[in-house]
Amino acid sequence: MRAIEVGKIAVIGSGSVGLYYAGKLAAQGADVHFLMRSGFEEAREHGISIFSVHTKDVRLERPKIFRNVRKIGPCDLVIVALKATSNSALEELVPPLLKENTILLTLQNGLGNEEFLADLFGSERVLGGLCFVCLTRRSPASVDHFGQGMLSIGEHERPPLKRTHLVVEAFRETGIDARLVGNLGAERWRKLVWNIPFNGLAVAAGGLTVDKILGDSLLNARCRALMNETISAGNALGYPIEKKYADLQIERTYPMGAYQPSTLVDWLAGRELEVEAIWGEPLRRAKKMGLSLPNLEQLYGRLRQLQAEASPSNTPGDFERPWISRRPD
Repeated sequence: MRAIEVGKIAVIGSGSVGLYYAGKLAAQGADVHFLMRSGFEEAREHGISIFSVHTKDVRLERPKIFRNVRKIGPCDLVIVALKATSNSALEELVPPLLKENTILLTLQNGLGNEEFLADLFGSERVLGGLCFVCLTRRSPASVDHFGQGMLSIGEHERPPLKRTHLVVEAFRETGIDARLVGNLGAERWRKLVWNIPFNGLAVAAGGLTVDKILGDSLLNARCRALMNETISAGNALGYPIEKKYADLQIERTYPMGAYQPSTLVDWLAGRELEVEAIWGEPLRRAKKMGLSLPNLEQLYGRLRQLQAEASPSNTPGDFERPWISRRPD
């Protein structure tokens, strides 16, 4: 299916993820409408740009940009790329974009986002996507693409439908490695195997890039312990993940070099962290099963503490590491 055949598309959340995936669709002729705040003036004057070290750069000279969802109107596909910390805003942002068969595709991190949309707008509308990609926002209306790029898409709590195949094909047509997944919940837990340790340790251990985490023997061990706990929790909750998956995730991270995970980018920018979606919700679900995840519980507590203490004066050098002074359990 050509991207242009998806119909009218809106993207809520024009950060690095929204700009990249919606921008790729727009470059293939899809009718994409960007809801923009901070990047509106730049996009109006200079367009939207995607700079990639792996593929051809993308430049949208005259993107369809809006400050208000009501001016966008009903769409066929709504891509939700807001941080999970802003989910409450979706109660007002989504309704003007809906019609009878509108699809809601969330590209957010962590657990609970599909459930949030389903509770508000109906489970039958909801798809989820997992972005395995290295992106950094260069400016409010441009993004740098460094590596990876796989996009896994599935239905919320049911097997893939015809529409799921069509959405996946539309992304594939842009050159993105888009894949259809039969069990979205399992894929969410597989992504947490990377997100929980690397996004969390990057902030909690002192503002570190992934190469620094891997290069520190204590942090490397902590990372592996967190991965193993996540795999165990996923398996207990009915989402099978092989133990060797931790090794695969470690190996795929080495080529990223001095990459800043998205949570670290948010922290350095003074934004609220997705603590509950990425660390809190997985821990709560594991505890309901009677599981003990001491490393995750410790990391979750540290991130909550840092978030509570956050102030504009914080810098990576201000962090301490007393919580990581011993070997992981």
